[in-house]
Amino acid sequence: MFTKITEQPSLYDNLENQSVHTLLEDINREDHKIADAVQAALPEIEKLVEGIVPRMKKGGRIIYVGAGTSGRLGVLDASEIPPTYGMEPGWVIGIIAGGDHALRNPVEKAEDSKEQAIEDVKALGLKADDTLIGIAASGTTPYVVSAIEYARSIGCLTGCITSNPGAPVTEVAEVPIVTVVGPEFVTGSSRMKSGTAQKLVLNMISSVAMIKLGRVKGNRMVNMQLSNAKLVDRGTRMVVDELGLDYEEAKKLLLLHGSVNNVLKAMKN
Repeated sequence: MFTKITEQPSLYDNLENQSVHTLLEDINREDHKIADAVQAALPEIEKLVEGIVPRMKKGGRIIYVGAGTSGRLGVLDASEIPPTYGMEPGWVIGIIAGGDHALRNPVEKAEDSKEQAIEDVKALGLKADDTLIGIAASGTTPYVVSAIEYARSIGCLTGCITSNPGAPVTEVAEVPIVTVVGPEFVTGSSRMKSGTAQKLVLNMISSVAMIKLGRVKGNRMVNMQLSNAKLVDRGTRMVVDELGLDYEEAKKLLLLHGSVNNVLKAMKN
């Protein structure tokens, strides 16, 4: 039986008797451990991304599966890909146990249903070129374990993100990513350090995949959606910098072509 580090007692006690200043300092002290834990997992993160990119070039998708906070973080990362990188919705997908209702409300026993996990994944038309990444701080969530097992059985690349070495998800996923952040500040509250580590890893996976798929030029999001005035201004300044045009001319071209990348392509032709 493995040890659930995420359920171990906090290194701090009598929290209700501490000052606000002390509580904040102690939380921050614990948060400093997160980046080091993610750094230790970089080889596995690299291996997973190196497997994802060629699959996506063949039409494969990234599918995140989780419950509770873990599921919400997966849905969040997936939802930010279209506006940030101009990818069509559906290239990166987040599934949360209990469905969209669970994004705002707890759904009783949703994370315990192995059968529902398989049904939810099947509904996506899962194929071998896809990558399924299970997210579970404890690493024991039946919904997540079941989804990984099914995905792997049909030839998908599978990964997991957990904070517990030796957890069940690490046994079923091809590429287990383990961020050992230690006990939570509030005992068992994995929305804290574990959740932050998950967010950092998800940022890495999706951002590096998008860069390698050509969705970034230099260091800029040249395919971002022009969904508000701030992003139109950002895109306009990119065009100004790239082509040496005045602001208004650059803005007209941007709005005409719909993205910085499209402007650059049009001006080359």
